[in-house]
Amino acid sequence: MIDSSNRRLTRLLLLSGLFVLFFFGCIYAQDETPTPAPPTETTEPEIAEPSGTVSGERPTAEMPEPYLMLEPGSNPSVRAKSSVLIEYSSGRILQQQNKDEQIPPASFAKMLTLYVVFDLIAKRQARLDDEVFISEKAWRTGGSKMFVREGDRVPLEELIKGIAVVSGNDACVAVAEHFSGSEEAFVKVMNETASRLGMMNSHFANSHGLPGRGQLTTARDMALLAMHYLKDFPQVLQYHSLTEYTFSDIRQYNRNRLLRRDDSVDGLKTGFTAASGYHLLATAEREGRRLISVLMGATSPTVRTEEAAKLLNYGYRRYAFLDVFQEPGAVFEIPVFKGKEDSIGVVAARNPMLIVPEEFKDKLERRDTLPEYLIAPVEYQQVVGEYVVGLQGRPLASISLITGGSVERAGLVKVLAHGFHLLDRKQKKLIIWAAVVVMVLIIGRLYIAYLRHKRRRRRARYRLARD
Repeated sequence: MIDSSNRRLTRLLLLSGLFVLFFFGCIYAQDETPTPAPPTETTEPEIAEPSGTVSGERPTAEMPEPYLMLEPGSNPSVRAKSSVLIEYSSGRILQQQNKDEQIPPASFAKMLTLYVVFDLIAKRQARLDDEVFISEKAWRTGGSKMFVREGDRVPLEELIKGIAVVSGNDACVAVAEHFSGSEEAFVKVMNETASRLGMMNSHFANSHGLPGRGQLTTARDMALLAMHYLKDFPQVLQYHSLTEYTFSDIRQYNRNRLLRRDDSVDGLKTGFTAASGYHLLATAEREGRRLISVLMGATSPTVRTEEAAKLLNYGYRRYAFLDVFQEPGAVFEIPVFKGKEDSIGVVAARNPMLIVPEEFKDKLERRDTLPEYLIAPVEYQQVVGEYVVGLQGRPLASISLITGGSVERAGLVKVLAHGFHLLDRKQKKLIIWAAVVVMVLIIGRLYIAYLRHKRRRRRARYRLARD
């Protein structure tokens, strides 16, 4: 029998062998997620992805220029002083003509008046059923009227309809005085709001748009205002889409003729003064995609209607509006080593919309940059890669790929097993040879112990024979 000292030594050697395996497994096994190859360096276009509103914040930067692949001269001209066509969710400019030319806003000023009103309602500083007192100044205001009567109290919601549908100048003065005490004080709030929204080329002198000193705006600024207006207060379309409005038994019709001509059009505002010409700010939604067109300085109501319709139709025919990922949920499944789970779903951090000319919609280039596997622990929403969509070698959008869940570290046995699996061929050979060496040492030590034990037994028998 092997004595106790030899048994202890044998156990020590076995433990040493296991330690060697454990040591090499931990040292040589990949314990970090492999870094994917960096994407090929490309030149960024003017706009790599839609801007949009993030987490409810109101963007204040100017609308981005589009990434358009059009032949010279394909940008349609319109019979007006200036125009802009934008995609609503991103603010992409799809068409422009003298977009920054300053022109008197006419009744476009009422859009900013309404923005301020709905902003106050959103801040709980007003309610739709609030009673608004009609002053003599409001009653006497000329131009287009809602026909409120001096001394009456009119619900705020009715005044909103009077502004949005029949362009009531008297209603504008009434709400301005109601909220700020005077129209002059309200106009100050209007200009502060315009500055906050990024309308850098606009200034307003009154709440309704009748000729005023220094009162100017641009097609780009009005498109920017309309985009914020609809994003911040989507409920306003219920008013702007009304084709007629009756107050005090007086029926008046919305001057936006597109509402009766095109079912997809649901707003927003017309305008006219002799100095500015005929304006139309129109918006339409088709197949879930909304466009906003701004036309300023047309020569007649008929021309502004026809040209606004032309712009909207051009946008819907000329461009494809594509979500980068058609289906929500996991985009990829990645193996996970040394974890309690063997894989994890990878999702897109966001799903931006791409706007490309119709003929290029089937030519988009898609490339993902992801590691071959992940190493536990893996955190929830951990950025693990990138998804790039491009066109003709130029990137259009870059989206971070994140984990859709988390994976905890596994137990020692699984960690060692996965660690050995992750070793390359040379490292595995090293581990195997280390194990062989340890086993040879153990066997050799046991054999030596056996020989010593056998020799001691012979000596013991020899001594007994002599005695």
